[in-house]
Order: sequence, then C-alpha cells, then structure tokens
Amino acid sequence: MSISLKVRACIERSSWIRKMFEEGAQLRAIHGDENVFDFTLGNPSVEPPEALRLELARLAAAPLPGMHRYMNNAGYEETRAAVAAVVSEKSPQPLGAEHVIMTCGAGGALNVALKTVLNPGEEVIILTPYFVEYKFYVDNHGGVTREVWTDRETFQLDIPAIEKAITPNTRALLLNSPNNPTGVVYPAASLKALGEMLARKEQELERTIFVISDEPYARLSYDVEVPGIFRYVRNAVIATSHSKDLALPGERIGYLAVNPALEDVKLFLEGAIFCNRVLGFVNAPALMQRLVAGLQRISVDVEEYRAKRDLLYDNLTALGFSMVKPQGGFYLFPKSPLADDLAFVRLAQKHNILLVPGTGFGAPGFFRIAYCIDTAIIQRSLPAWEKVAKEAGL
Repeated sequence: MSISLKVRACIERSSWIRKMFEEGAQLRAIHGDENVFDFTLGNPSVEPPEALRLELARLAAAPLPGMHRYMNNAGYEETRAAVAAVVSEKSPQPLGAEHVIMTCGAGGALNVALKTVLNPGEEVIILTPYFVEYKFYVDNHGGVTREVWTDRETFQLDIPAIEKAITPNTRALLLNSPNNPTGVVYPAASLKALGEMLARKEQELERTIFVISDEPYARLSYDVEVPGIFRYVRNAVIATSHSKDLALPGERIGYLAVNPALEDVKLFLEGAIFCNRVLGFVNAPALMQRLVAGLQRISVDVEEYRAKRDLLYDNLTALGFSMVKPQGGFYLFPKSPLADDLAFVRLAQKHNILLVPGTGFGAPGFFRIAYCIDTAIIQRSLPAWEKVAKEAGL
C-alpha cells in the first residue's frame, strides 16, 4: 500500500462538503452551470471590498523595500499591532502586537493552537454540529475528540453537558460562533456561564482548560453582536481568518490572538510561535499581511448576506422546512424531512440541488445549505425546492 492505513481511513470518512462539490462539477458538465444549484461550499461569491483592491494596487505600484522577504515568525509588527487594536475593543485587557501571531488562515491558527497545548492522548471537546475538519486537526497533534451536543432545538450551548464531558484529561474546548453549520451566535450570558464553569473545573482538576474560539464569521452577524470571548473566559485564544469578512478564502490569511490574562501567556506565545514555524506554515504570506494591516475595520457588505438568508429562509419555511434562523455566517441547517439525511440529499440532487448531509457535521437528520452564492442562483433554485419539498412529503 502506497499510503498509510490511517490516512486511507481518514480519506474514507473525510469531507462530505468536497464530495458533494465534486459531484456538482459532474452535474454542471451535463446540465450546464445555470441549471445546477450548488449550496455545498462556503466559498463566498461576493468580491472583496473596494478598499482592498485599492490597497493592493497601491502596494503593487509602490512596493516597500524588502516587502517579500522573510519576517519575524509571528508576523509583521505593524500588522499584529493593527489586529491587536481591533481585538482589544472586545477585551477587558488591551492586546499588544505581542499577543498576535499571523497565520495561514484559521486552519493554520487552529493547528498551531492545538499543537501548542496538546499532549498525546489529551481530550478536546467539540460541540455538535461541528466543522468537519476539527476531528482531523485534533488528531494531527495526538489529541482525542469528545463530542458534546448543543441543544438539539436551538443549537445553543448546553453548559451542563459540557461540564459532564470534562475529565482530568480534558485540555481544550473548541468553540465556533457564529457557528458553521448552524449560523447561531452564542450570547454573552452563555459565554459568561461557560467561563464560570470552566474556572470552577480548572480549580477542581488543577489543570488549565483552554477555549480555542474559531471566529472566521465573527463580522458576519445580522441580528446580534458577537460577544468577545476574552471578556468571559480567561484561558482563551482566538483563531480566525479574513476568508469571509474580506472575501479572501484563497489567500489563506488569518491570525491567532491570545488573551493577555491567559495563564503563562508568555510561555504560550513562545510555544505558538515555535509551532507556527515547525508545522511548515512558517509565516502568513507577506503581501497579504501588508494588505490587511489597514483593513481591520473593513468588511464585505453584510446586508447582502442578510438578504440571501431571508430569501431562502422565508421561502423554505413556507414550503414546510424546519430550521433555526441563522444570526450570522452564511449557512442554514434545516431538519431533513426524511429520516435519512443522506437519502434526502440524494433526492435534492435529482433536482440539481446540491447540499451537504448533516451526517458530515456529526448531526444525522439535518442538512446544510451554504447561501454565499449569487442571488440569481438562489432565485432560480426556488422551483426546484418546491419539487423537492413535495416529493419529500412536506
């Protein structure tokens, strides 16, 4: 065998998102792009803000000396300072450049954080439904995942269930708000209760339990403000990227921000900078670091996503689909009208609607819709949704 048994097993249970996206390419070849309605991949169709294009043109026309050379392994000082200033607005203690590490996207930041804190066999709690790659990221660094369901009706935090899952071997909890795939935002009261519970468990177990807050959708919220995790959890770090808020998923630019109140914060930062290097990410791309430094308060037009959410939510609920109305991000996570969510996804595919089964997020009985696509595609899909609803018995 040419690859390891472990990797082969991972491939067999890996991302449903990519699998359905690839099947969509086959359908488009048969039916044409305009007749296939692909809701699989969280790949924004909106273009980056005009301010980003102008800044990119400026840098290209007047490059700084040494702009493409190696830099400090944590990233450019001025970029980290710009990030720190914005994160500080939701933190009880101000962050400095020293509390930020520029990374290759949120995926890079998550892997850096996990490698920094995990000993072999230690446990990381992930909340169901969860982003599919979390299990692989934890496994990358010798950890073991423990799945804890959020409330099955609201998808909000179930603090007693999280507390029950904590053991003397728990090292971290992965948090994602606004959530992929559900779109829910965890309110301040829930985060406060979580922080108090974790502080109690840390004292009881005499060990640090980290909260790694995965926040690539934090600036894409509609009806509520996304609370700052540092106000409520001492041993917290933020892993995020500009893939969604600046519509730059292909540029892989993100950062790891660390609560200044974190236990042994200097040691954590030293470890994370080391891990950023040895994992092979080395540095976030130099040009992207320069580019985003002055754009920390710039985002894509959130109202465009709100309009898409409302268009789909209103039409699908009118057809009988049941779901929580998202407060952020760009996903819907309805209940499957068929008991078997895989069967429902196949039914939708017959009508050229491409979806991802909830099974891929650890949540059988649901399915995910990514509505970060052109509004015209959503509108053209509505007659197909009517046919699917009727065939599914709604």
